[in-house]
Amino acid sequence: MATLLKSDKHRLLSAPIPDALRRLTVPMVFGMIAILMFNLVDTFFISRLGTNALAAVSFTFPVTFGLNCITMGMNVGISTSIGRMLGQGDNHSAARITTHGLLLSLLLMIIGAGIGLLTIKPLFTLMGASAELLPIIEQYMTVWYVAIPLLVIPMAGNSAIRATGDAKSPAKIMVIAGVINGLLDPLLIFGYGPFPALGVQGAAIASGISWIFALTASLYLLNKKEKLLILPQWKLLKKDWQQILHIGVPAGLSTALNPLSGALLMAMLASQSTASVAAYGAAMRVESLLVIVMMALGSALMPFMAQNLGAQKPLRAFSALFTAMHFAIGFQLLVFIAMVPLSMPLAALFSKDSVVQNQLWHYLLVVPASYGLQAICMLLISALNALHKTINALCWNLLRLFVLLLPAAWIGSYIHGTEGLFIGIAVANIISGIGAYYYARKLRKELLFTLERI
Repeated sequence: MATLLKSDKHRLLSAPIPDALRRLTVPMVFGMIAILMFNLVDTFFISRLGTNALAAVSFTFPVTFGLNCITMGMNVGISTSIGRMLGQGDNHSAARITTHGLLLSLLLMIIGAGIGLLTIKPLFTLMGASAELLPIIEQYMTVWYVAIPLLVIPMAGNSAIRATGDAKSPAKIMVIAGVINGLLDPLLIFGYGPFPALGVQGAAIASGISWIFALTASLYLLNKKEKLLILPQWKLLKKDWQQILHIGVPAGLSTALNPLSGALLMAMLASQSTASVAAYGAAMRVESLLVIVMMALGSALMPFMAQNLGAQKPLRAFSALFTAMHFAIGFQLLVFIAMVPLSMPLAALFSKDSVVQNQLWHYLLVVPASYGLQAICMLLISALNALHKTINALCWNLLRLFVLLLPAAWIGSYIHGTEGLFIGIAVANIISGIGAYYYARKLRKELLFTLERI
């Protein structure tokens, strides 16, 4: 049984807003960098096995991300619900939601992985995998499907820990798990020393072993440090699952929209040239680093706002939102200024092809100018999730990607090819960011009006 958490243990309700957001954001940046490095290390070692192995594992990315969207959505539902409970001082309910949320995430992933195991060949054949790639895909995905439930608990558990205001512990877990995976990769893929050479299957096994560590560490922290685990209360299980799903399903769908829009953008670029696809692929790798602080800030904002909303401090919650938005504009402006002299050397680093270099340079010179306003839209979506307005958050992501970005990219490509497409992306980011900022002001105005009437 869990004991009560000390009130405002991590000072999300009392510390100066910039300090509280910084303490949440900085560890998340390191944790996200660890995830990026983990993916790069996996890709590097698998690429040493040859083109077929790399192509086979590349085919698995949409499927693995799609399943992980389930957990990501549930994480939002768990995190915002726990934050509200902790803000209200209802620590027992927070522990109950955590326990029931972990069970729900695990159950959904087991069902998803079970369906996946039974459909490996038909699914990847439908996706266009050739007969020579299917055996390699099957080797990798069989192990991945069996192991993925091990990752669900630490992903959901780390979200629960962050909801308390502790961002350092989840970051440490991700970093150490990434190191374990990186050390095991060459041993199990190539078979050094007493280890057998297992090829792509070895990469999946290495990931599974690192997930076992993450699971153990996460459960330990949840139980011993945060006191957020209790025995399941079966009579309240259905009610808690409904609450988590009400928030988590739209959040999961919203997350899934990003790779879908990315695939449609890639299809547009493929109609231009192979060089355009290569340039955009390289740009995405650079962009993942350029916006990582904003992604971490968005993740930090959600538990901060959830706790303060639960503690009946909505003005403090909205003050944090606008503090984050103003910081985003200033920080990403500095990133853009830095990219002006760095864009050409970076383009040369990623490709020796002059056409690819020129298009990548154009992307890095144009699109980063819009990152600050893109971040404002991202922050609004995090805030709406904290407010339990997840349908609104889903609609804003739909608006940003499918009403603005994709049409603007298509119009740009029609007018001026690949360079025009990149300009269209920047224009869409700017429009969506301005709209998001004024929508956030409208929400705050409605709140103030409501408070004045009370």
